[in-house]
Amino acid sequence: MRSSDDVAYVEFIDASRATLLAYAWLLTGNGHAAEELVQETLVRVYVRWRRLREGQPLAYARRILSNLHTDNWRSRRREVLRDEVPETAYTSDPMTTDLVRALQRLSPRERECVVLRHYIDLSEKDTAATLGISVGSVKSYTSKGLTSLRPLLADTTVGERHV
Repeated sequence: MRSSDDVAYVEFIDASRATLLAYAWLLTGNGHAAEELVQETLVRVYVRWRRLREGQPLAYARRILSNLHTDNWRSRRREVLRDEVPETAYTSDPMTTDLVRALQRLSPRERECVVLRHYIDLSEKDTAATLGISVGSVKSYTSKGLTSLRPLLADTTVGERHV
C-alpha cells in the first residue's frame, strides 16, 4: 500500500497537471517541450514533497517551471528559429494558435509575466515571488509585453468583434 505522502502527491498531480501544462505550453509554444518542463517540474516537486505538502506546492511548482524554462532558453540561445509552426494536438482554435505565436515574439521574461498575470491570474506580488524578481519589474515586463502583443493580435480580434 502507498504511503500517505505518495497518495497526496498523486492527488496533487491530478489537480495541478493541466494548469502546469497549459502554463508551460504558453511559455514554450511547443507541446513536447511543455511536457518535458512539466515532467521535470513534477520530479523536483516530488523530491521535496514532504516539506511542500503542507505549504503551497502549486506555487513552488510554478516557480520551478519558470526557472527551468529560463534555464532552457538561456542554454539554447543559438537555436535556429523557424517561421513554420509544427502540427500540434493541443488546439485547433486559430485564436489560441495566434496567441501562442504572438507570445513567442515576446522576450522570455515578458512572456512569463504576461502568462502568470493574465492567464494563470496571479497577483503582481505572487508573480514576482514566482519569478524571483521585484514587483516593479513584473509591472514593467507585463506592460511591455502587453504593448507588444496588442498590434500582433489586433488583426485577429477585429474581425471577431463585428461577427
